[in-house]
Amino acid sequence: MKRRIKPSRIYMGLLVLLIYLPILVVIVYSFNESRINSIWAGFTFQWYAELFKDKSILEALRNTLILATLSSLAAAVIGTLGAIGISKARLYSKGIVEYVSTLPIMIPEIILGIALLLLFSLLRLPFGMVTLLIAHTSFCIPYIYILVKARLVGMDRSLPEAARDLGASQLRVLLDITFPLVSPAIVSGMLLAFAMSIDDVIISIFVTGVNTNTLPIKIYTQLKTGVTPKINALCTLMFVAATLISLLSFHIGKKPDKIKKIKEDET
Repeated sequence: MKRRIKPSRIYMGLLVLLIYLPILVVIVYSFNESRINSIWAGFTFQWYAELFKDKSILEALRNTLILATLSSLAAAVIGTLGAIGISKARLYSKGIVEYVSTLPIMIPEIILGIALLLLFSLLRLPFGMVTLLIAHTSFCIPYIYILVKARLVGMDRSLPEAARDLGASQLRVLLDITFPLVSPAIVSGMLLAFAMSIDDVIISIFVTGVNTNTLPIKIYTQLKTGVTPKINALCTLMFVAATLISLLSFHIGKKPDKIKKIKEDET
């Protein structure tokens, strides 16, 4: 008996094809020997070699990695403490606070970029790495906040209560019980925030300074003079890095669920 292909699978296949086909074209032409993207002249790693010889790109890479690391660390501290604080708070406006905390994800990036530009202008902050760090931290916080909050909801409430009954202080419960249980969510959120930071271009353009450049901005400015195989190579490396970080974030975030399943099977 022949198995029928479901229309939903055909739809999903076409959707994936439309999303990833342009990316696949960029990856393929990053190995093109010709400078003209419309002509295939042979396979080469030349553009990757030239990419790592470009000092301006290496400087932009250094700025991007520093920015992504610092913003994800700052977002981890603020997002984790915020999620723990909100979970324990008894406020009538608790739902509103939780909704406002996730707004940076839902607001279009161009609006958020303009809002941050106006804010930094009013505060007379010099545009550069400082403003970039504040902006990236602001839109990275919700990713960590949501994951930690979800982990706290699924956490066994009897563990911190038992620790309190045994005489542990609130700080000891936080350090010995809560943080170890939510640490996979924190790490997963940090990796996701890191990936979002290294990919951001719209907000960064509004809040960066003339002497500070990041890889996404570097790519955007070079596109005005035409897409070269070197840009294709850079985009390919950024896509691979973002994909690996996202997969690692997903894997770490699923670990507590696997452990919980194993314990349930043993009982």
